[in-house]
Amino acid sequence: MPRTPFLILFLLVLLASVLPTQAQVADRPNVLFIAIDDLNHWLGHLGRNPQAKTPNIDRLAGMGVSFTSAYCAVPACEPSRLALMGGRRPWTTGAYMNGDRWKTFQKPGEGLAAQFLKADYYVAGAGKIYHGIGDHLSAEWTEYMDPKGLSANGPGVTKFDGYFEPHDHDLKDEDLTDWHSADYCIERLGKKHDKPFFLACGLYKPHLAFVAPRKYYKDFPLEDIQLPPHLENDLDDIPAAGRKMNNKDHETMIKNGSWKLAIQSYLATCAYTDMNVGRLLDALETGPNRENTIIVLWSDHGWSLGEKEHWRKFALWEEPTRTALIWAAPGVTPKGERCDRPVDLMSIYPTLCDLAGLPKPDHLDGKSILPLLKDPKAEWSEPAITTHGYRNHALRLDHWRLIQYRDGSQELYDHREDPYEYENLAKDSKHAETLAELEALLPKNNAKHQKGGAK
Repeated sequence: MPRTPFLILFLLVLLASVLPTQAQVADRPNVLFIAIDDLNHWLGHLGRNPQAKTPNIDRLAGMGVSFTSAYCAVPACEPSRLALMGGRRPWTTGAYMNGDRWKTFQKPGEGLAAQFLKADYYVAGAGKIYHGIGDHLSAEWTEYMDPKGLSANGPGVTKFDGYFEPHDHDLKDEDLTDWHSADYCIERLGKKHDKPFFLACGLYKPHLAFVAPRKYYKDFPLEDIQLPPHLENDLDDIPAAGRKMNNKDHETMIKNGSWKLAIQSYLATCAYTDMNVGRLLDALETGPNRENTIIVLWSDHGWSLGEKEHWRKFALWEEPTRTALIWAAPGVTPKGERCDRPVDLMSIYPTLCDLAGLPKPDHLDGKSILPLLKDPKAEWSEPAITTHGYRNHALRLDHWRLIQYRDGSQELYDHREDPYEYENLAKDSKHAETLAELEALLPKNNAKHQKGGAK
């Protein structure tokens, strides 16, 4: 027999051994991937702010495991999402800040969505998964919703409406892009697919502007709004590098008398987002894919609303770094459990690979938290690390938070006694041993900041 048929037969056998069979593909779980922008841990089931009303996110928490100490990779949208979706931490890539163009740091085929596409998944997305609404690498997705003609904030809304300025807009739910992003995903959740799916829904709110349709404000009367716990002169024991991260919004809030207004608007905008999460959950629960779909909900970072005289993100304290993270994986996660182990969002990429039976790429910096999904009280020794700028890191391990800045100055907090980080213990000799143990866990090699994008 000529050599060519033998070669063809060999290649066919080899290909069959590498590609999954149709049955194997059909058995793989679906993924509903819900990303939320600027949502902190003001969630009803967490109790951090008793004014928060998030019944649908709380419903999801009742379906699986909610992490009470989850932290972002970076307290800024663009580098946080690049790190999570690309699998590399900022000290590996050199992408630390908004404006570090994420597409110059991630090669097509390396991202999380690409791993599912390679495994013969149907991979679709809508809204804000990377830095801009609709922004993505087309080679990594089967399809992605075009947001052209839609508005992230609604007609006539400007950035600081509901924040420094009163909200005086009459909006409908469908005036915001998030409604349409959810619609896009709801349509796909309602269908039976030939392949397993990875479906990503990126919700833009509660990102500024803090504006939602008026009906979402009825549960938050301005006269009943409570300020978050805060301490006057809280920055007195903060090193200069930390104070430099503090913005001037607090001065404007006090001058304008708009602190309660901003909190009211944030809570209302979170309620709008919670409504869209509920729509997604309803579509999954009433559709044909309920029994075999993993849900993971996360937010790209936290948000400060006056704690430590700070607003927005862009700092390394608890409020701007702590985020929402909820997993519901059929047959894996217990229902209605909480996990208090500190984890960071770099865990999402490898954990999804584990749950879906996909190979984990060699470039991943994060660790899978599959053991904690199975048993939320399991032992866990990995620190959660957040980075903001070159060689500025916050580390959470158990109840301790260490912040170390580029100049070597530090902050140390014991969250058992001080959950709002009022007292910096870094210079207290009683904690020298703890400080040294935490310092040893900080990254040793830090890539230089690639301003504006990799060269």
